[in-house]
Amino acid sequence: MAKQKTVITCAVTGAIHTPTMSDALPYTYDDIATQAIDAAEAGASILHLHARNNETGAPSVDPEDFKPFLGRIKQATDAVVNISTGGSLTLSIQDRINPAATFSAEMCSMNMGSMNFSFHPLAKRYDDWKFDWEKDYVANSDGNIFRNTFRDIKEAATTLAPHDIKFEHECYDVGHLYNLKFCVDIGLFKAPIFIQFVMGILGGIGADIENLVFMKKTADKLFGDSYRWSVLAAGSAQTPLAAAAAQMGGHVRVGLEDSLFISRGVLAESNAQQVAKVRKIIEELGCEVATPDEAREILGLKGGDRVNF
Repeated sequence: MAKQKTVITCAVTGAIHTPTMSDALPYTYDDIATQAIDAAEAGASILHLHARNNETGAPSVDPEDFKPFLGRIKQATDAVVNISTGGSLTLSIQDRINPAATFSAEMCSMNMGSMNFSFHPLAKRYDDWKFDWEKDYVANSDGNIFRNTFRDIKEAATTLAPHDIKFEHECYDVGHLYNLKFCVDIGLFKAPIFIQFVMGILGGIGADIENLVFMKKTADKLFGDSYRWSVLAAGSAQTPLAAAAAQMGGHVRVGLEDSLFISRGVLAESNAQQVAKVRKIIEELGCEVATPDEAREILGLKGGDRVNF
């Protein structure tokens, strides 16, 4: 029996790290497009995308900040585009789902619950900041709750349903799996669902192999064979847990949104460098990396010809 191919997702820029933290972090339209295309060429079949202000690098959910790079990516690569519905710890769900609805993407992310989501310890690592907004944005994240209530999740699901968008269900802890099960049972999401186990974020489950095994066993119990899964791990846990996921039959996510490093203490030069590293590991473990069309088949996506960009 042929072994299932491994889908690599690359999360290109995110909304946590700021320009001061790494010169490699893309924030201009041009840099986001270039790094996304390079990541696809390195082996990423899915590109998980946030937008930023082109001048300051501040996170943005304005569709006008997505438009300049989405077109370039579409022209240059066949990779699946996954548009975040995160992007802000303070904006409403209506604001956060607007880009995915505007561009009718093949995929979008969806946090499966409200949670403390903080990265404030990073503020202590830097004395000088490139932009005025950065320090307060990072330091004050300890006062934020990322909100995704059941009502918010229902609104996102029903608003985006006409677009036939597949959700990347981001589960930061075991309770999020039970939230997702409830939502599946009431008809909000259709199989095969795609779960992203998110590990190592302050406020969520720790990035340990034991936790990954437990999350996987719980998902097996709740969803049987009607789901596909992937792992992202923050910081130094990114590569070890990606390797474990590939061996366990799952898929992997890397990228500068999740970790700024290529190895312990060494900043990555680009998203493509992280993709190339994890691809090499996957292949040396005897697995094959999925192409974009194979990823579409594995996850049951609508196809790149049905997006609005």
